[in-house]
Amino acid sequence: MVVFALTGRIQTEQVKELKALLQSESTDRDIALDLKEVKLVDREAVRFLLETEAEGTELRNCCAYIREWMSQEKHGMQLREAESRRG
Repeated sequence: MVVFALTGRIQTEQVKELKALLQSESTDRDIALDLKEVKLVDREAVRFLLETEAEGTELRNCCAYIREWMSQEKHGMQLREAESRRG
């Protein structure tokens, strides 16, 4: 398992770099992001974390406010998808 410890802020500017980093890792190994020292995220970062977790990356030590925001964002995305299918 490869564990990347992230610190400080994760914002739109860092998301592209994090995606490239994760893509560069071998798919043979499990990957985890340790978010213990992450203090601030923006919406793009939350969406990135949702996508990354859905693809199998483990999110460790994710604080409650980020988890809650992820849950809200996921729910909102599901509602938008349902509305777009209807009409």
